[in-house]
Amino acid sequence: MKLGSCAREKEVKDLLERGHWPEACAPDLRLHVSGCRNCGDLVLVTETFRNARAAAAGAAKLGSPGLLWWRAQLRRRNAAVERIGRPLLSAQIFALATILLLTVGFVVSQARHGLGWLTWLEGLPEAGTLHLGNLWPTALFDPSWSPLVLVPAVATLVLLGGAVVYLVSEKQ
Repeated sequence: MKLGSCAREKEVKDLLERGHWPEACAPDLRLHVSGCRNCGDLVLVTETFRNARAAAAGAAKLGSPGLLWWRAQLRRRNAAVERIGRPLLSAQIFALATILLLTVGFVVSQARHGLGWLTWLEGLPEAGTLHLGNLWPTALFDPSWSPLVLVPAVATLVLLGGAVVYLVSEKQ
């Protein structure tokens, strides 16, 4: 026998573990537990923990497994879309910034020419025939960045930028 332990403590412990306390125990054992400090403490602590466990298990109501699985899949899918969306957003911002920069550059270059920046249209009938062969070399090497070269270049960059933004957005 250990110091501070009771001879009937093992019997009380067995009844508590099986869940038979106090219904399936002898009246003399109940009388012993009410008088013995060690056995009384054992019953008190065990029943307190058992009640706390039952309360915690009752409070944790889980939903149906299908609903839990669906929510987990939805969270995983949303996290993946968010991870994919970050680089796409930066590519879209880059394309938009490039288009805006080119547009501002076009407006600034045309503003330097003053209000008569469309005067190149007046020179078209003087060229004789309206073949691009006659206009292209002079427009290509004109130091004033004639709109005959600048407009198609800006339009091409805008179209390519729009195509990039569309293709990047389509993969989402």
